[in-house]
Amino acid sequence: MALSSTTPEYLPGNEPEQLHYLNDIENLVPFERRIKETGLFPLTADDISVLQVNVGKVCNLSCKHCHVNAGPNRTESMSRETMTRCLDVLAGNTGITTLDITGGAPELNPHLPWFIEQAAGMGRKVMLRTNLTVLEQEQTAYLAEYYAAQRVEIIASLPYYQGKTADRQRGQGVFEASIRVLKHLNELGYGQAGSPLQLNLAYNPGGAFLPPDQQAIEADYHRELADRYGVVFNRLYTLTNMPLGRFLVFLQQSGNSDRYLERLAGAYNPVAVTRVMCRNMISVGWDGRLYDCDFNQALGLLCAPDVPGHIDDFDLEALQNRRIVVANHCYACTAGAGSSCGGAIAG
Repeated sequence: MALSSTTPEYLPGNEPEQLHYLNDIENLVPFERRIKETGLFPLTADDISVLQVNVGKVCNLSCKHCHVNAGPNRTESMSRETMTRCLDVLAGNTGITTLDITGGAPELNPHLPWFIEQAAGMGRKVMLRTNLTVLEQEQTAYLAEYYAAQRVEIIASLPYYQGKTADRQRGQGVFEASIRVLKHLNELGYGQAGSPLQLNLAYNPGGAFLPPDQQAIEADYHRELADRYGVVFNRLYTLTNMPLGRFLVFLQQSGNSDRYLERLAGAYNPVAVTRVMCRNMISVGWDGRLYDCDFNQALGLLCAPDVPGHIDDFDLEALQNRRIVVANHCYACTAGAGSSCGGAIAG
């Protein structure tokens, strides 16, 4: 079933309601029990090489699969002071090599260029997740050139290579705007053979099913985007739709919520559990709070209570050896080939 264009959303503050629902599905073996049965409990961090920072929930789009309910009516935006604390962590002897910037639309945070410049100046790899269309807005259009100058790696959401399917998730006309921006990025050198400017795309299924084989659909994207639009890119990441936020509402309205969670649980892959992204990253919320991942952040699930809960109190040793907080939404990251911010994680 395709996503509805009228899907409402959980309002900010209703995260406990989502968590209660996910943990109360009658026929679902709790995720924590499942990893115990496969000898993987407790799930612990292995290291921290990535600092993922959500700079705000303000966005120019209201995508139907968005797990953080980002949109034009959100007001949460990271302050320069909190960004400074993130930079302090990066500047320390932590072994964190990558700054992964997400949102909302990160471009709508007014401090973003400064944040990127400071991190890049430290020699850190800077990755940024964009919806592409925001780069057509008058106040942010210059950022494409800025990203190129700072050698920012771009991860761009493009749910499908056909307009009708992509627009169903993201809104009428979004696909055409995305193609225009991708062409501009190509002109700047992004995605071109031999160029240091990396352009990776992200695919989300259009409904309550798992993504296809990443290698196979990447080949389809390369062929179709090149043939139809002359667009090139480096890699495609397949991402499993997380049963949170607007997508959870869609699942409930369509009567697919329990079935979708059961489908994810039925595809549980112990190998994927050992490779989940939360084991080598820490997620920073717009207000500086610390989470194991962006999905726990969407649910308000802070890191375990025995470790720091805010960037002001960052403690590398404690955090890189922490116990990961899990719940039933974790089935999405561990189903089939697994899913992370970098796509599939297991064969």
